[in-house]
Amino acid sequence: MSRPQDLADAFMQDIRDRNENQPEFLQAVAEVAHDVLPIEKNDPALAAAKILARLSEPDRIISFRVVWEDDKGEVQINRGWRVQFSNVIGPYKGGLRFHPSVNESVLKFLGFEQIFKNALTGLPLGGAKGGSDFDPKGRSANEVMRFCQAFMAELGRYIGPDRDVPAGDINVGTREIGYLFGAYKKLQGEFHGALTGKGRTFGGSAMRVEATGYGLIYFVECMLAERGDSLEGKRVAISGKGNVASHAAEKAICQGAKVISLSDTSGTLVAEDGMSQEVIEWVRARKRAGEDITSPPATFGVTFRDGALPWDLGADIALPCATQNEIDADAAKSLVESGTKLVAEGANMPLNGAAVDIVRDAGLLYAPGKAANAGGVAISGLEMSQNAHRRSMQADEVDAELAKIMRGIHDRTMAEGKDGDSIDYRRGANIAGYRKVAKAMASYGII
Repeated sequence: MSRPQDLADAFMQDIRDRNENQPEFLQAVAEVAHDVLPIEKNDPALAAAKILARLSEPDRIISFRVVWEDDKGEVQINRGWRVQFSNVIGPYKGGLRFHPSVNESVLKFLGFEQIFKNALTGLPLGGAKGGSDFDPKGRSANEVMRFCQAFMAELGRYIGPDRDVPAGDINVGTREIGYLFGAYKKLQGEFHGALTGKGRTFGGSAMRVEATGYGLIYFVECMLAERGDSLEGKRVAISGKGNVASHAAEKAICQGAKVISLSDTSGTLVAEDGMSQEVIEWVRARKRAGEDITSPPATFGVTFRDGALPWDLGADIALPCATQNEIDADAAKSLVESGTKLVAEGANMPLNGAAVDIVRDAGLLYAPGKAANAGGVAISGLEMSQNAHRRSMQADEVDAELAKIMRGIHDRTMAEGKDGDSIDYRRGANIAGYRKVAKAMASYGII
């Protein structure tokens, strides 16, 4: 029988030939291929249907020009995309990202991951991703509004509540979703749930902002509980300062952990004795103002390490919540050498391939983003249900449902990844997500 790596290598050759110069996408497909190809090969129906090969090719990639006017009256031109990967188990679902780093490879990586992440939630959601190379940094609210309206003038013809339901991602928060939804509503002349992450006053769900960070902590608690342990007293290192990072920090503190770091591109904020909610609120305020975290008030009892990463602080648990590939081989070695025991991804693919190999070979518990950070899309799914039924849920109801969904994701992942006393969460997440999508795709025939 062929080894998993041999199967993956042979499979990836064709994928590389078809997707040259798309390293992020190739990295995501290679990781999944290694885990699921042995499953596919051993099932004649799935093998004949070439499920993974079909999933590795998007249903369609929509690209368009976005033309808008800045505050000086000058014409600006950006690129926009929507990658609709798979609607096998539900309408396309995935966020929109506005950042200069956005390109086709990044969006294909995110959309491909979204297929399996959404399947793991147990909700009927397909996989997609979109965005633009537009940089909102330094732009006025009016400029952001005009850009969003121009972006939706193109995207609006390809989305809808039963077709494709975008949400927010990096630099696309409640404000931007409001501008996008307003433009969509005007374009279509209808009020329906074509986007999630909306404000509470116009169809949004409670807990959407908190969901990814809170869900990450719920997943970590499940991992610990499986070993008879808890977050109480654990030292938790977190990277990033956005919604995911700050809400993961907030929830970890509520559950009795000591959060010892938050970070941004300028460096790391370190609190050896644990951060307070006051520190987190200060970090959030800096984020909203577009400022760094280099000068914390002396009364906070925290220090700032210029240009440093938070992975050598001797944390029990590491939660990378900034961006993809933020942890390379050297950073992963720092985690291992400093005594970290558990790594769970709050961002999408924050560990590169070499880093994943290092932490897994060292015996650390490792939870991939497609499982650990699925809380955001889970609540987006609940928002879609609330919109469809013309009702709203209270925050405590949503929070309870989030905890339940994350427990379900953990248990499905564990069931596929358990081998004796050990649990391979990456393998489990890939296989559990794949099985659900593969069975549905095979049922449709060749289409």
